[in-house]
Amino acid sequence: MNKGEIQNSLTRKLFILTLLSGTFTMSISQSSLSTAYPTLMKFFGVTAPTIQWLTTGFMLIMCIMMPISPWLLNNFSFKKIFLSVVAIFALGTLIIIVAPNFPMAMLGRALEAVGVGILFPSFQSVLMTITPEDNRGATMGYAGLVMGSALASGPIISGIVLNFLQWQGLFVIFLLIMIVIFISGLFNIKDVMPRHKANLDLISTIYLLGLIGLLYVVNQAGATKSLSANLLILLVISIILTILFVHRQLTKQQPLLDLKVMKNFNFDLAVLLTGFSYISLIVVTIIYPLYYQNILHTSVLMSGLALVPPAIVLSILNPLTGKLADKIGFKSTLIIGMAMIVVGWFFLFALRIKLSIWPMILIATLIEGGNAFVMMPATTLGGNSLSEELIPHGTAIITTVRQLLGSLGVSLATLILVTTNQNHRLPANNGLVGYQAVFTFFFGMAIIGFIFALLIKNNKKAK
Repeated sequence: MNKGEIQNSLTRKLFILTLLSGTFTMSISQSSLSTAYPTLMKFFGVTAPTIQWLTTGFMLIMCIMMPISPWLLNNFSFKKIFLSVVAIFALGTLIIIVAPNFPMAMLGRALEAVGVGILFPSFQSVLMTITPEDNRGATMGYAGLVMGSALASGPIISGIVLNFLQWQGLFVIFLLIMIVIFISGLFNIKDVMPRHKANLDLISTIYLLGLIGLLYVVNQAGATKSLSANLLILLVISIILTILFVHRQLTKQQPLLDLKVMKNFNFDLAVLLTGFSYISLIVVTIIYPLYYQNILHTSVLMSGLALVPPAIVLSILNPLTGKLADKIGFKSTLIIGMAMIVVGWFFLFALRIKLSIWPMILIATLIEGGNAFVMMPATTLGGNSLSEELIPHGTAIITTVRQLLGSLGVSLATLILVTTNQNHRLPANNGLVGYQAVFTFFFGMAIIGFIFALLIKNNKKAK
């Protein structure tokens, strides 16, 4: 079935429903695992830093798969890619269910990460390809709704399931859902992407280890609050490999990831804006619970529940902001969103007092609401700025950079929090002055993001 047929038939609805269902389930699996960490630590007999590798390792593998997704889309039918991704994810989930020890569980998690790393950029590329440009904002808004609501509801769903079932029951549910999605994919997923076959550049794939190294250093620096000699050496090697990767992509006739898309001004701004908005989102979800627990002395449960209202607003706004971008233009939508984020961080920066839980929830709602106006509209703007054959490359770049910047944001927030409190001789993560330093830093970052939004070219398709 060609693109025109799927744009003008009811098949398109089943296609998108199946695609988003797979993305939704994988997103929930990605975000729900932290709730089960205490149970998994006891079951496998491992420490907290070890069990954390179920997340850290997941992110590293996911990051290396994202830049490979354009090559896959160019060389294989999307239906084969989707079914393979679902099958790999389901196999990984099955391995986790039956895993007798931690290494086996880590293997299953690695397979899940392969599936997620391929699907996340690919599904966005496909949605933009099968949707007329005038309607892309609305379609990508629903994609944002799926991803946002899944990430927000993952810990809640896992908490409920773990109250009634063993931890394996959570993964059994994921496995059953993925089997249903696989069956649906057999009938409803079509080959809609144009293909331009090329050989896999193994050298570029090796150079991609530099991205994994950078992500690992960023995560470890945030966890240990310092840069050891070994981390510094790894950082230098990772930077060298990343530079070699970039040089090869710019000079090779058929690059693994076409970085020439970065010559497009609107696309560059879209990459930065989606990254900056994601930083604000991820920092709020990490720092806010610490603030609630250490400054307001709330329970762990309450600190988690306090994140629900902003997440609900984010989920509701995503499809609405997509439609708004189609009507008033992406520049206006992005300016509104970045203004909301700036105002939210400004309140946290300017109010140098201990805020109670409700004002904090309202400010978080403002920041996350602003994210709905920025992240997916910026992704759509980036796609609209490129020719159709470059959309997979552009989407992979946006998704990878977003992941790297999100990890960097969390690590910077943690480092600022701890070092500030240490300089003031306050208990780690327990002093208000540390949180105020974090708020000040990210208020400055939000202002920079707002300036980027102002620089967007207002024409619909800037080549």
